[in-house]
Amino acid sequence: MNNKIVLKGIHHVAIICADYQRSKAFYVDILGLDIIAENYRAERQSYKLDLALPDGSQLEIFSFANAPKRPSYPEAQGLRHLAFQVDSVEQTALLLTKKGIDVEPIRVDEFTGKHFTFFSDPDELPIEIYQT
Repeated sequence: MNNKIVLKGIHHVAIICADYQRSKAFYVDILGLDIIAENYRAERQSYKLDLALPDGSQLEIFSFANAPKRPSYPEAQGLRHLAFQVDSVEQTALLLTKKGIDVEPIRVDEFTGKHFTFFSDPDELPIEIYQT
């Protein structure tokens, strides 16, 4: 019997947003993620939006009344950022810019030599795009 835990990948990442419709438009219309399911939970006054990425992983977008703002600057302990794989950081950054998204200058990872950059979602959650 093998006692080693085997994690096969990330199933989903959950995000709590301040403005559900604005975040839904950002992740679906701007980033192009596909909707798996969208549910309103009346007892919690909360939306839950399940979004699919091409590799099978998912994002869950939640809305909760009076959720506190996430401290991003200065960086707080906990989840630092969300990173997506892309074939071309330059092309993706250009497309984001054309859609009105402010993108930081492209950098090169000093250890891998891969290109990457950051932008923010509507709640200022840092999002990275990383060349694969």
